[in-house]
Amino acid sequence: MPYKERDISKLYYTMGEVTEMFNVNPSQIRFYEKEFDILQPKKNKKGNRLFSPEDVENLKIIFHLVKEKGFTLQGAKEHLRGNRTEIRENQKVIDSLEKLKKFLLEVKEQL
Repeated sequence: MPYKERDISKLYYTMGEVTEMFNVNPSQIRFYEKEFDILQPKKNKKGNRLFSPEDVENLKIIFHLVKEKGFTLQGAKEHLRGNRTEIRENQKVIDSLEKLKKFLLEVKEQL
């Protein structure tokens, strides 16, 4: 049986890593944390926020609704309350399509 490397995923992401992922200021992440109750980052003894992979996925959903779909914050909150499972499934599809696009662009560059 051939050796297959496992994908290493982090248990928690720091505020700096999250802001770099989304290319936003920390204040925007803190604001969304206050506005959306689905964001619940842990805080260490110093008070630094530690985001779980689930929190990062929730942030992706929020940014998709607000930035790409044009929802207001109130509209995004209501949409999340009513369609949480559907939205998560859609986000998984979007993520897989983005990975496929990235892979295809890499293949195109190698040709």
